[in-house]
Amino acid sequence: MENTILVVEDDVKIIQTIYLILKEQNYNVIIVDDLSNAKEEVIDRIETIAGIRPAFYEMDCCDKAGLRNVFANHQIDSVIHFAGYKAVGESVGKPLAYYRNNIDSTLTLLEVMEEYGCKKFVFSSSATVYGPENPYPYKEDMPAIQSSSPYGWSKVMNERI
Repeated sequence: MENTILVVEDDVKIIQTIYLILKEQNYNVIIVDDLSNAKEEVIDRIETIAGIRPAFYEMDCCDKAGLRNVFANHQIDSVIHFAGYKAVGESVGKPLAYYRNNIDSTLTLLEVMEEYGCKKFVFSSSATVYGPENPYPYKEDMPAIQSSSPYGWSKVMNERI
C-alpha cells in the first residue's frame, strides 16, 4: 500500500525539497499551495527533477470545500502543514490577518482530516513559541508559552490546538 501525504505550503524551496525527499521514500505526495510566495514553475521544476509531475492543487488551505475535494480524490494518510504567514515584523502591522490565516488554516485542515479519518498531522511551528525564558538550544519538551509578535502567538495557539 502506498502512503499518501498531503503537503500544504507557501514556500517554493520547502515544497521542492519535501516533495523530493518524500518521493525518494516512496510516498505519494499531493501538494496544496496558494502560490502566494511561489510560482507554478516550481511544479514544472519538480517534474523535471523527479521525472513525474506532482499532483498539485492551487488553493488556499483555508478553503474547506477545496480541501474536501482533495481528500475525496486521494486516500490521504497524513498531512504536513507548512502553510502560513511567516513574517514577524509584518505580523505586528497586520495582526488580524496573521491570526485569521495561521489559525484558520490549521483548524480547516484538522476539520477536513477528521471528516476523512486522517489522523497523522505534522505541524511546522517556530522557535518563537519558546519565548525568552527557555534556554537555547530549544527542545520540543520545553513549554510553548510565550511570544513577542502576532506571528508567534498564532504559532503558540496552533501548538495548543
